[in-house]
Amino acid sequence: MKLEAVDYLAPDADKKFVESLRETGFGVLKNHPIKQQQVDDIYTSWQAFFDSEEKHDFLFNKDTQDGFFPIEVSEVAKGFKKKDIKEYFHYYPWGKCPTALKQQLADYYQAATGLAAELLNWVEAHSPAEVAANYREPLSHMIKDSEQTLLRVLHYPPLTGDEEPDAIRAAAHEDINLLTVLPAANEPGLQVKGKDGNWLDVPCDFGNLIVNIGDMLQEASGGWFPSTTHRVINPQGMDVTRSRISLPLFLHPRPDVVLSDRYTADSYLKERLRELGVA
Repeated sequence: MKLEAVDYLAPDADKKFVESLRETGFGVLKNHPIKQQQVDDIYTSWQAFFDSEEKHDFLFNKDTQDGFFPIEVSEVAKGFKKKDIKEYFHYYPWGKCPTALKQQLADYYQAATGLAAELLNWVEAHSPAEVAANYREPLSHMIKDSEQTLLRVLHYPPLTGDEEPDAIRAAAHEDINLLTVLPAANEPGLQVKGKDGNWLDVPCDFGNLIVNIGDMLQEASGGWFPSTTHRVINPQGMDVTRSRISLPLFLHPRPDVVLSDRYTADSYLKERLRELGVA
């Protein structure tokens, strides 16, 4: 399997992007409209936040799932027993956020969700008729006015050598949502599992915007679009001393959206959060 970057500005970008999603579960875009400086500024600001004690003033709300999640309550990937080596902050426009950092995230959230809606339109436009017939409403409408779309600021701290055996930064998992939109992180480590079972490194060159399919799109498309298994491996050598920051945007439908005969978006999300041990 090979992940090839699709030029967002090319006239056939939509077709090639959806073909990549279908074949690999991932789409990689270059020449995309997300500004590198905007993301770099977020990485710098939030590294300082995670290095501070202020983060504990924003401890997450278990009912609303916004705020700071310390390493002690990090997720356990489905099928695994060890917690991931990470801490993170959940940003929603309506949720808690440090005042000095809120506008920065709000601007990025607006830009990224706008692009994401366009990508969902691409997915729908290039879904076979029998697949598109499963969509209970247009895919981009599913996220319209949704208060569930989540921007997660992820911090993978330097490794100390005291980590649990077999624990890694993010164990192999699939995302819950429709699509995940991710500018390249400031350090490598992201890998995607190919159809042949082998792991492929995802380039961390900022020129690439990484998009992957989540379980909700797999459910809504009757399995046509496969939810992508991916992980973040631990660094080696001197790299263990460096933090890693990433900024995934998880596109979540409104809770009332019907995904399939089996699930609404709300029932699906609650089931998965219970499996992850964070609800």
